[in-house]
Amino acid sequence: MKGESEMETYYVTVFAPSGETLLNERFEALNVEEAKQKGRDLLEEKQFTEHTHRVVHSSGKMIVFHS
Repeated sequence: MKGESEMETYYVTVFAPSGETLLNERFEALNVEEAKQKGRDLLEEKQFTEHTHRVVHSSGKMIVFHS
């Protein structure tokens, strides 16, 4: 219904220099801006902010990439 916000699924993925996946965590957010913030929060919590990482929507759309 219009006016009702639905949570959408996103993934934050962290990579080692070798290409190995160090983290691939699913989370939900209301919109892209909230997803970016939640992704940053997860990276800080797990001390991965300086690693290569990305945040993607479940549709495959990349919303954050850091190398």
